[in-house]
Amino acid sequence: MIPTVSASASSSFAPLIPSISTPTHAPSLSVGKANSLSFPSSPKTSRLSPHFSSLRSPLPMRPPAAVSIEKETMETERPDTFLRESESGEVRVRFEKMIRDAQDSVCQALEAVDKVGKFKEDVWSRPGGGGGISRVLQDGAVFEKAGVNVSVVYGVMPPEAYRAARSASPDQKPGPIPFFAAGISSVLHPKNPFAPTVHFNYRYFETDAPKDAPGAPRQWWFGGGTDLTPAYIFEDDVKHFHSVQKKACDKFDPTFYPRFKQWCDDYFYIKHRGERRGLGGIFFDDLNDYDQEMLLAFATECANSVIPAYVPIVERRKDMPFNDQHKAWQQLRRGRYVEFNLVYDRGTTFGLKTGGRIESILVSLPLSARWEYDHKPEEGSEEWKLLDACINPKEWL
Repeated sequence: MIPTVSASASSSFAPLIPSISTPTHAPSLSVGKANSLSFPSSPKTSRLSPHFSSLRSPLPMRPPAAVSIEKETMETERPDTFLRESESGEVRVRFEKMIRDAQDSVCQALEAVDKVGKFKEDVWSRPGGGGGISRVLQDGAVFEKAGVNVSVVYGVMPPEAYRAARSASPDQKPGPIPFFAAGISSVLHPKNPFAPTVHFNYRYFETDAPKDAPGAPRQWWFGGGTDLTPAYIFEDDVKHFHSVQKKACDKFDPTFYPRFKQWCDDYFYIKHRGERRGLGGIFFDDLNDYDQEMLLAFATECANSVIPAYVPIVERRKDMPFNDQHKAWQQLRRGRYVEFNLVYDRGTTFGLKTGGRIESILVSLPLSARWEYDHKPEEGSEEWKLLDACINPKEWL
């Protein structure tokens, strides 16, 4: 029996919490029958243990010291804003409007593609300000699971969360740091193995002076990106996706696309596998070395580019015939998706360390994924070509 992990509807993800990282260059490897990457086997083990349990069991209690955000309260209606009444920051106001508009437009476009599935919406708030809207479509005609979340969060970061947020050195030991974060994040998992998964996340972050350093200047930055994770390569699809990212970048700076494309390839690297999660796109973080107005406009352009980059690909692939072998390979690649998100993604780490909403933190996980012992795709096969492109990132344009 080959183990399969099922993630329930409660496996939701962290919308606005940053997945922040400075790029680390990963090695390039070749892929073949003899060196397809897998976990080493035990001398006496030929199979993995039986079925993993479902991820429905409650998470263990987090230590009180790590919980730096107030507990959320479920709401019956969407408020006009999640910002505090005393809020006067114009960038905060405009960024919240942008992400909520983007959530509406993306959800409308996806329901139009699916034609059967509808988004379930949860609205939540916190007594001291902030909240969010989580929308999930499950078991539709086209999408197995699609999550589109927005959040506005006020809180205090413990030192370990600050290091996760800013990729700070372990030697840096700041005190608790008040922060504000707002963002939209989405992962879309189609049913058809020829239709790719896509992820996007755009966020704005501010920190106040650490409590042990009053009077220090406030810091702000933007982050985000959009990336494609197919199970099978259709070059026209990948080129179209990357061309839309490049077009959005080129409106602001011709160096953005090559820089952020490389950053994306580096960030979504699964170190223990020696491969990338997918075929990339753009990724950026800690951006504050440009005019704030320009970066707000850039983040808006990128968020508005998601639908024209992705929907034409899904429309082309959603009805293609497939067999059990194609579906099994899709499930194996989704296993890689789960591994990256739970082991390396800094947004997940940040959300868990600050007491974020679990339903939102884990929404990126697919409904099901597969881990097959010592799997090696046949050299030259379509599956092999995908794995080779994940190990050796390509320039698609």
